[in-house]
This record gives sequence, structure tokens and C-alpha cells, in this order.
Amino acid sequence: MSVRTLDRLWLSRDAAPTALGLAHQLGWLDQELGRGGVTPHRIEVGGAHLLRQTYDHALPELVREGGNVGALAARAQGAPTRVVGLTWIDEGQAIVVAPGSGITAPQHLQGKRLALPRFRRADLAQNRRGACTARAMSLGGYRGALGSVGLTLDDVELVEVGSGGARGPDGVRDESVLARWEGLAPLSRGEVDGVYVKGPDVAWATAAKLGGAEVGIDLDRLPWSHLRINDGTPRPITVHEALLRDHFEVVVTVLVQVLRACDWASTQGARVHRIVEDETRSSAGAVAATYGDSFHVSMTPDLSVERIELLRQQKRFLLAHGFLDRDVDLDAWVDARPLEAARARLLDDDRGGPDDGRRVDGPRPAFAVARAGSSPQ
Repeated sequence: MSVRTLDRLWLSRDAAPTALGLAHQLGWLDQELGRGGVTPHRIEVGGAHLLRQTYDHALPELVREGGNVGALAARAQGAPTRVVGLTWIDEGQAIVVAPGSGITAPQHLQGKRLALPRFRRADLAQNRRGACTARAMSLGGYRGALGSVGLTLDDVELVEVGSGGARGPDGVRDESVLARWEGLAPLSRGEVDGVYVKGPDVAWATAAKLGGAEVGIDLDRLPWSHLRINDGTPRPITVHEALLRDHFEVVVTVLVQVLRACDWASTQGARVHRIVEDETRSSAGAVAATYGDSFHVSMTPDLSVERIELLRQQKRFLLAHGFLDRDVDLDAWVDARPLEAARARLLDDDRGGPDDGRRVDGPRPAFAVARAGSSPQ
């Protein structure tokens, strides 16, 4: 079977601090892939038909650093993908409440009404339950908070919210804050007591811009990693098995630049924050409030036993709550070879990323193998 010539890669990354987005923003992916005649493109420029393939991963030229709910759901439906890295960045998870509610700690949730977005009817009809990430994230957030004080989801009342309808007459997702978190309107009407919110929207809630809601429980402060498991923690880097089979060195090159960018980022906090402001379309204040001041030192992907186990726990949770069509063999899904090859190349390579983060050659930054293989704190 002949191998198709590769001249472009499509990059998909969440609107969050991502290792893939950082390497692309710095220009290092363009520089290194361009040497072999491959041009990376953000998948947004490819149009709606390509954006849909971010979720089913049917595009062989796709490299995705995105939420684990969609990645696991696609794999459960037979998507020929492989996980080549896992990142972990706490990203502003919170349960917001009405001012004066008295809900300020996980134990206060017992007996309370918590908003749970409905499965969308269109996704149920198309057997795409894993596309209902807001529901999955809400359940995960509540589970972590309750679990931190020995409670379970059985100790609260889950109130389904939202219409469960399609995204809109044109099929385009409504990206407004109220549409992302459908429990906010019921919260303002006193119909629920708490709503899970993630990302820069948490900063909005702190500023009382979401109908007067305020952060009641900061989930990022939960003490153990397993309590903070959710769609983006851990966040997998996935590729199509055809890309891995036919263009293994291209995948390794991508990971080399990702590791190099993360190493550079560890000493470039202010500049990384500006990049993330652009990636997330957020203000400097929202980035700091959401991700903290030190996320730039822990962006490096790894495939440590600890991090894979966290993904395994998420898989079991999603399967138990109806988001996956079938179980996923995690050990068969993960392929550590490209990341191992990328680390080895960095140790042997005398050429590194540019000093100014642009497209010129410069001395190779020091690469810390221990950090690349560390597990989340």
C-alpha cells in the first residue's frame, strides 16, 4: 500500500493553555515541519466540515490536544486514534452559587440542588452522547467536590437544566457564557443552588457578571489530583493511527517542538501569559484568575503511570454515566514511542528553539527530562 504524501497538518487545541498551541504560537512547528515540506494549520481555518472531525477524529492529518471526554467518546466509537501525550493544567473549575447562599465548602453541598445540563436530543439521536461535555464536566466537578468530604452524587439532588435541543437552526454552537453553562439562569431564579463552571468564565463569576453568581467552591483547591479529574485534566494529545504509521517522524517532530516550547515556557511566565490571553481570547486578569501565576512551569506532556491512571479513572466514570458506547482499552490506546523518541532527540540535538520565541535558530534550551515525566501535583 502506497503512503500518501503529507504536505499539511491540522492542529486542534482547546481554548486553554496547551503545549501544542504554545509551540504553534511560537512559530516552532512551522519552522521545523516546514523543513520537510509540511505546513501546520489551525483547524478553524479549514471550515465547519473539518471542525466536526475534531470530535470524531476521522481526519488522518489531525493532531489534537483537547478534552478527554470527546477523545474517549470517539475512541469508544472506533476512532483509529492513539494517545501520544497527556498534559495537566488546572483550569479554573468552580461551583458558583447565589450570593449569601452559605455554600462555601464541599460539605455544604449535601442535600443541595445542583444543575446538570441535559443530554442534547440531537446527540442522543446520533449516538453521540460523548459530545455532551457540559453534562460530563458538571458531573465530574460535583463528584470531586463531594468526594473530598466523603459524599457522593447520591447526597445531592441533580436538577436537569437546558432544553436538550440542537445547537441552533444553523447547527452552530452558541458560545455565550449563559449557553455554555445552562444552569446559570436557573440559579438566578432560585431553581438550583449550585452550577459547575470552568475556565475563564470562573473569573466572570468572581466579578459578579453572571447574574450575580459568585464562586462558592474553588475546585482547583481540592487537595488531590483524582478529585480534580475532568475534561481537561488530564488533556490527551491524540493523533490518527495512519499518521503515526506512515509519518512517524512527523509526529516525533511535533512532540520535539512541543517539549522544547514547554521547557522555554518554564522561565518565560509573562510571555506565556500573553500567548494564553490570545489563545483563550481572555484578558490578562482572567488568565491569572483562571490558571494562576505558575501554570507555565507545568505544561509539559508526559505518559507517566500516574497520569495514565488518572485518565483511566476518568474513562471509568464516563462509562458508568453513559457517555461512552463501550469500554476503551487504555493500554492499547496509549502509544509512548513518539514521546520517547522526542525526548531522545532533544538530548542528542545541538539545535534548539529561538531565543526570542520566533523563527530564527538559536541555542538549544536546557531540557529537563525529570520535569517532562513528572505527574500532576
